[in-house]
Amino acid sequence: MPGRSSLVARLFWTSLVGGGAAFFQGAPALAVTGLCLAALVLHRLDRPRRIRCLIRKLVRQHAATLALRRRQECFVDAYGNLINDGWVREREYFAERTILPALDAKGFGEDGDALWDVILASIERTAAAYPLPDEADAPEDGIAYERFCAERLREAGWNARATQASGDQGADIVAERAGIRLVVQCKRHGKPVGNGAVQEIAAAMRYWSGDMAAVVSNAGFTPSARKLAAATGVELLHHDQLSELKPVRELGGRKSGSTKSGVTRSGSTMPRATAAER
Repeated sequence: MPGRSSLVARLFWTSLVGGGAAFFQGAPALAVTGLCLAALVLHRLDRPRRIRCLIRKLVRQHAATLALRRRQECFVDAYGNLINDGWVREREYFAERTILPALDAKGFGEDGDALWDVILASIERTAAAYPLPDEADAPEDGIAYERFCAERLREAGWNARATQASGDQGADIVAERAGIRLVVQCKRHGKPVGNGAVQEIAAAMRYWSGDMAAVVSNAGFTPSARKLAAATGVELLHHDQLSELKPVRELGGRKSGSTKSGVTRSGSTMPRATAAER
């Protein structure tokens, strides 16, 4: 093991140098050498505790997001079975992309594989213990849920309104803030939302001359929906995240123009959807 080899090397060179100094300086140098050797051994013995403290610290930094993802990715199917496949993938993804690189940066990289189960257990324990708002606060009725999401956006400073049920072209909410137009589709589901919703809101964003697009759900999103959202620049959100949503002037690497004047990204003028179309 690299860590043990490093410790052996440090003990060897400390003993060698300290022994030489003790030959000339006597007992004081020998005592200092003994203290240095003891400190090296104690530091090595304390290594597991320091690694676990680092893991807990990293997990707690992302506790709110992990708890929300856990809620989104766990659901009960029609047969009463708890389906948590999405949460298992999310947990492993966080461990691989966040925890292991951080351990490696601190010189604990060789311990990551051995502590894999410890890392996953820490993530699960922290996510399960973090207090989230009561999910019952979100209405179960589709129309009421859209109004609920629009209110969350208004609390965040957006001028948000729910669209009419007919002619909305996939957008349940249209909101504006700081010259940015956001189109939102709301899904109150009991299981992860598929990529059909992502396709619809991406099309609705063009119809409404939007600058940002998002699918909001109380549930999670399928892997295919996440992949498509990453490719199209669509945000996938839980309704609790709406209160922190801020306008962004880029989508898919392209700069957006002024939505208030109806100017598209290419600089040409595009009329808004008319009242009749809506």
